[in-house]
Amino acid sequence: MLLLLALACPTPVLDDSAAVPEGTPTWNQDIAPLVEERCAGCHAPGEIGPFSLTDFASAAPMASAMSAAVDADRMPPWGARATDECTPRYGWKNDLTFSEEEKALLRAWAEAGAPEGDPETAAEIPPTVSLTLEGANQHLEPRVGFAASGNQDQYTCFVMDPELAQEAWITGVQVVAGNRAVVHHALIFADRSGSAAALANADGYYNCPANEGLGGDLIGAWAPGAVPNETPEGVGITVAAGSMIVMQIHYHPLGEVADVDVTGVDIRWQDTKPEHPAVLALVGNANSEGDGLLPGPNDDAGVEFRIPAGATGHTETMEFKIRDAQVKYQVFMAGTHMHYVGTDMAIWVDHKKPEGDETESECLVQTPAWDFDWQRGYDYDTPLETVPQVRTGDTIRMRCTYDNTLANPGVARALSDAGLAEPADVYMGETTLDEMCLGVFGIVYE
Repeated sequence: MLLLLALACPTPVLDDSAAVPEGTPTWNQDIAPLVEERCAGCHAPGEIGPFSLTDFASAAPMASAMSAAVDADRMPPWGARATDECTPRYGWKNDLTFSEEEKALLRAWAEAGAPEGDPETAAEIPPTVSLTLEGANQHLEPRVGFAASGNQDQYTCFVMDPELAQEAWITGVQVVAGNRAVVHHALIFADRSGSAAALANADGYYNCPANEGLGGDLIGAWAPGAVPNETPEGVGITVAAGSMIVMQIHYHPLGEVADVDVTGVDIRWQDTKPEHPAVLALVGNANSEGDGLLPGPNDDAGVEFRIPAGATGHTETMEFKIRDAQVKYQVFMAGTHMHYVGTDMAIWVDHKKPEGDETESECLVQTPAWDFDWQRGYDYDTPLETVPQVRTGDTIRMRCTYDNTLANPGVARALSDAGLAEPADVYMGETTLDEMCLGVFGIVYE
């Protein structure tokens, strides 16, 4: 997407010496506040975006490309969208998406030749959203820096020791990117098993493409411009004593050896049990009928997780019934996870006995244009007492859609990285050429 924007034809910029027709959107009066709030986290000098959008001279030639990307929901990179089949009851905190009115405003500006407007009467630019984790009480960094290189994306896992002598709880996590020109995104895990440390070299890191070699509990995700991962008031994510923190960084090198990157992570810990202990739970990846996998459109040998080579619109559907006695899970965050063959994922909870304004089948989240490179969790913009609930007898249902053809850029990229030319049947697994169908949930449990 970044490359497509960079190669798009520039917008012919209107000569502002001519009067701008009344009612025409202008940069200074209408567009600059939107771009600053939604785009400048990546498209600023020194950031991962290939060009800056922080001033009129930089943004105006890109007006048509910007409008096209926003209209198509390719940008900003925010996967969770309301669709005809999935409209969650609540919106999302820190939602970057443009409303239909804002899309129309950007489109009208581009079509008018991207006029600048009067700088003397410029609209107020929104305050810059703080990306700092307030109250962080630990900063972890890799033992040594890392220099990304070459033309292919790299995934590197760094193992760091928070020195937890006893169980503790996380209420906030934020990645502090070093070389922002190449750090594309990061995932943070708490590994209680020690498996990550066993894989690391003497400098404390190892190669971990896609999900290979990743274990432990997910505790945070980051992409350029992301605000800190923070739990709701009174909620803390439980981390076991002795756990190691594993930071997987996706590097997007620029064809040469980059400046050394030292990306760290800020954590806000509390050592007393919070009112509401929480976990980030991973649900899904059913690989057989007994695990919850339902019959699919291309099953050959009974119910199986298999995405045939050349298949488009292939779906795998799974159901997981909550059988634990007398439980109630409050879901304050939801997200989806697949690999490169995935194109769309949706998750519902089917309530056995709907309460309040619940529907019998409630959609929790859908990412209709799944992009592995921009995965993240999405926090419901509502108090903890009103977030979606999952109770005894309810069923979590998820559907993952895949495109296993070269028309899928993710497949083309994964095959190229592996030195292969044609798609092959894809099965469930952890490597780049395998697939997953996994829901990610931040839950408070009672």
